[in-house]
Amino acid sequence: QVQLVESGGGLVQAGGSLRLSCAASGRTFSSYTMGWFRQAPGKEREFVAAISWIGDNTYYADSVKGRFTISRHNAKNTLFLQMNSLKPEDTAVYYCAAFIGGAGPIATMDSYDYWGQGTQVTVSS
Repeated sequence: QVQLVESGGGLVQAGGSLRLSCAASGRTFSSYTMGWFRQAPGKEREFVAAISWIGDNTYYADSVKGRFTISRHNAKNTLFLQMNSLKPEDTAVYYCAAFIGGAGPIATMDSYDYWGQGTQVTVSS
């Protein structure tokens, strides 16, 4: 069992920055891949970024590449998402998720086994 709790969301102007955190507990955090997804009102949940268990491989959606950075601190059981140059279209609820089974595409929701409750990010124009 894994528990995930996101924090760091809020209201920011376009062009601004936010740093999201995801605190994990339960199974050994350093042994599994982690990801960030987001869901805007009226839209499906979409992949944002993912990072391998040791942090040596990262993956990004094209829409955030070059603006967002995913990282992890295994000793502190924490996942991060640094978001720069934010745009109004980045407005969504952001979720962290744990990819434990190791099967399936990394950018697909169904591949992930545990989810946090989400944190709201709102970018004003």
